[in-house]
Parts: sequence; C-alpha cells; structure tokens
Amino acid sequence: MENWQAGGFGLYIHWPFCQSKCPYCDFNSHVATHIDQTRWRDAYLREIIRIGTETQGRILQTVFFGGGTPSLMNSDTVAAILDAVRRTWPMVKDPEITLEANPSSVEAGRFQAYHDAGVTRLSMGVQALNDKDLRRLGRLHSANEARKAFDISRKIFKHVSFDLIYARQDQTLTDWRYELNEALSMAVDHLSMYQLTIEDGTVFGDRFARGNLNGLPEDDVQADMYLITQEVCAAHGMPAYEISNHATPESESRHNLIYWRMGDYIGIGPGAHGRLTLNGTRWATEALRNPNKWLNHIETDQTGEIPREAINLPDQATEYLLMSMRLTEGMEIARYEQLKGKALCKNRLNNLTELGLIHKKNGRLIATVKGRMILNTILHELRT
Repeated sequence: MENWQAGGFGLYIHWPFCQSKCPYCDFNSHVATHIDQTRWRDAYLREIIRIGTETQGRILQTVFFGGGTPSLMNSDTVAAILDAVRRTWPMVKDPEITLEANPSSVEAGRFQAYHDAGVTRLSMGVQALNDKDLRRLGRLHSANEARKAFDISRKIFKHVSFDLIYARQDQTLTDWRYELNEALSMAVDHLSMYQLTIEDGTVFGDRFARGNLNGLPEDDVQADMYLITQEVCAAHGMPAYEISNHATPESESRHNLIYWRMGDYIGIGPGAHGRLTLNGTRWATEALRNPNKWLNHIETDQTGEIPREAINLPDQATEYLLMSMRLTEGMEIARYEQLKGKALCKNRLNNLTELGLIHKKNGRLIATVKGRMILNTILHELRT
C-alpha cells in the first residue's frame, strides 16, 4: 500500500466568487457582477479530464465544493461537474459530496436542486446567531434567515454542518455558551467552530493594525471559550474529532479527514491546492490564483496549475505531524517515523507526557485537550 492510501483520495473544487468579501476572510475569493457559468463549467470539466488521465484506476471517496460561495453556482453546473467526475473515476458506494453554502433566502431555494444534482452534504457558513455580530462580520444574511435556511437544509440533506466563529468583538463567555447551546439544539450531526483570527491583508487586519478593532477577548477568555466548546459539545453527544470540528459518531467530514490523515487530493479551481502521489513521488499542486488568468489558461489549452513541487520524505513527515496531531485520534507513530527516517525523541515525548500534553494509545500519539490548546508548542518540540 502506498503511503497516501492510509489517508484516502478526494477531489476539491474551488469556486472563487462571492457576493461580498467578508472583512475577516483571507481565502482566494472575489466579488464579480457577472459570471459566465458556461465558460466556468467547461473549464472545470477540462481540468477533471486532464487530471483524471494521471489518476486512472483510483477510487474517489469524496468531492468538496468550496470557495468563495459555491452556492452561487447554478445547480446544472454542479450536476455537470459531478457527471464528469463519475465518468472519470470509480467512486465508493456512498461517496461524501459536500457543497458550502451561505444561508441567504435566495440560496436556500437552490438546496433541493443541489441534492438532485448529487450533493449529499451541505456545509453552511452561519458564523453567528445574532444580527449585530453578523453585520460586524460582513455577512449578508440575518440570524433568522440562517435558521430558516438550516431548517430547509436538514429536510433535504441527511448530513448538514454549519460554521460558527467565536472570540468575536465584545463576546463574553456567557454569550458564547448561550449561542453554542442554541447551535447544538439546531445541529444535525456536525459543527465547525473557529476562533476569530486576524489575518494580514484583510479588512480586519488593517483595522487591527490601526488600533480600530476594539473589544476582542483577551487570550485567557479565548482559551476559556475553547474549553467551553469542548465541554458543551461533548455533553450534547458531539465531541471534537479535530481542533475546530465536532460531530456525532460516523458523521465526521470524510473529505477533511483525507487532508488531516495525509491522503491524496486533487485541487481544481483558482488557487486550489492539492497533493498527488504519482510513480512514487508526492507532489504539491497549486492552481493559478487569479480567476481570469486561470480560466484563460485552460481555454487556450494550457494547464490551470503552476509548476508542481516534489515533497521529500522529511517534509512529508512534517506535514503528517502538523495535520494529524490536530485530530483526536492523533498520529500513527510508525508511519511518521518511517517517513522521517528516525524515531521521535524519547526525552521530549516523556517531558510532554509528564506535562499532561500528550499520551500514547494503540500506536498513536495523541494531544490531550490541554495539549490541543497549545498545539503549536507541542509540534515545535516534536519537530526539533
């Protein structure tokens, strides 16, 4: 078995367009007044054929439409892409096909059409459950629209997830506990909770640099919010399986698990990243970021990718460490050491264990809840 097969094989489709740019977002997303969906559909289909020729015989487990805002795609565009995917790769019996959506009333009306096109799982960008914070986050929907869209989605899809952002401006521990309990009362089987991070190059990043982003919780409050998240979600039968993700048993995001378990995945669309193992070499792939440049390259019989880079075994080991230790299942020690070419340092392992930050179980190295709060420190110790 090749190393990547321990993680699986998936496909990521990046739709780069949004109705507006959120002030916290540093993703490759762009606001466009007009999108020629026929041109974009045809470009995706050509890229599927191109990469399909390199990966013949593999069984595809997941497809993920991310963005941007994929729920701005026409449902027949989604259907055409999925038809091409099925023609190109054999798929598992019950593939996970996820589409990210914004919970506006316009997009909610598309949900049935996406389901009919073959989407099996919806991931909704709710982000907050009150209108004041939604406006601060630059979201176009109201809390009531989010609730209505969620009600619609769970009648259509067996699997529904939604995202929330915490450690927002002026948010207290009481606020977050209340909102989290409301979210869990709505949730079907999966929740993603992300701490607000201020990224350079974003509107929030510029405001923060000027001292104009007030009311952000202190570090100790943010840490308490993380602990509350673990406690409340576990009590509702939705424990963490990754630092920011919670699910009922067997409802984890199979696509994201491919990333965290260091499988192979194709990335198609502007700025999309991928990992492909071909003839024994693992390659990092990345597509051109500019949407028009990406589209024009494909339409003129060029690839949508920038030149690939080979990933050597020590760098694969580092990547596996960084990704797998985010999971509550942890890292397979033997797999890491095989890639690294040497054993983990016993003294460092013992020190981290004595501090209550890690433990071993069934040949895996696992960060404790306490350890996941300072995971970067643990990773630095293990890499050194």
